[in-house]
Amino acid sequence: MNDSTHSSANRKIPTIVLGGTGYVAGELLRLIAGHPNLSLAAAVSESQAGEGIRDVFPHLQHAFARQCYISRDALDDELHKLAGRQVALFSAAPHGASAALIAGVLKAAAAAGCKMTVVDASADFRFADNASYQAVYGHPHGAQELLDAFDSALPEHLADSTKPHIGHPGCFATSMLLGAVPLIQSGLTDGVLHAFGITGSTGSGRSPIATTHHPLRHSNLYAYKPLSHRHAPEVTGICEALTGNELDLRFIPHSGPFARGIHMTLQAELVRDVSTADIRKLLQDFYADAAFVDVVDGMPRIKDVAGSNYAHIGAVVEGSAVAVFVAIDNLLKGAAGGCVQWMNIKLGLDETAGLLAPGPGWI
Repeated sequence: MNDSTHSSANRKIPTIVLGGTGYVAGELLRLIAGHPNLSLAAAVSESQAGEGIRDVFPHLQHAFARQCYISRDALDDELHKLAGRQVALFSAAPHGASAALIAGVLKAAAAAGCKMTVVDASADFRFADNASYQAVYGHPHGAQELLDAFDSALPEHLADSTKPHIGHPGCFATSMLLGAVPLIQSGLTDGVLHAFGITGSTGSGRSPIATTHHPLRHSNLYAYKPLSHRHAPEVTGICEALTGNELDLRFIPHSGPFARGIHMTLQAELVRDVSTADIRKLLQDFYADAAFVDVVDGMPRIKDVAGSNYAHIGAVVEGSAVAVFVAIDNLLKGAAGGCVQWMNIKLGLDETAGLLAPGPGWI
């Protein structure tokens, strides 16, 4: 290892987490705690400012000693202490609130003389323009001036992104894009894609609501927002931008009786004769260099990937029908893990840094 590589591998980059008290934020903090290059400079939360991270997330009790959450105003002082340094910013703030927060922090970082790289886990930077965002969310984008500075895609599909910041696709979107992009790019289908996805209760956030309350969710399975889920347009827009082919996505999400994971089934009609082996070869070739995507024998299972940043993909063909199956952890590959993977790439680190731990298997 030469001196420059050694220096890069061992450098510590101050890292900030916005909106630091939800499930995704908790996983970001856990990953940062074990990351060889990221070091937590601040976790920002207005509602928990002054509270210890270990008090909000007891499982992180030994990760950050007595470090406390700070307010957004207090963050400006922290940024001045980081003048002249590269800073990593993750936003786990809610959809609709994240963009304005990021815009304010970027201005403060520039004033303090910091070079900041942003990866946003919310939906705010998953659309190419304000009109597309407003059509889904019903209100103008919170930082329209920043839209051109963000790319939105999975690292496996756009690792050569030249834009400074990333809006990471959501958990359902991640599971669909992993199967849809190679399939649609191949031109083997008629462009109509039926998606049947089941997600764990952590996908609904930390604040209890009727659909995540344990007695209702346990031993239960039900669809919600069929054919009208707000994250479907993200998949359509990202997939078309990557492949150049139109996608007619018909998505029906389901709430599953488990905490973590997504199982996605994608079905389409083939326009020419291919075999299961052909589709598997297509997927294997497409993801040959992807550190976290495996095309598996048989069918993917959530327990094989839950608690990890890995994705498993399977496929089968019968007559003119093709089905592609994807299993991921919604909080990791679908959120915090994917965000850290992107940050690694943007900072010139090893893409896998801090992400190679296998899942527990019996989660």
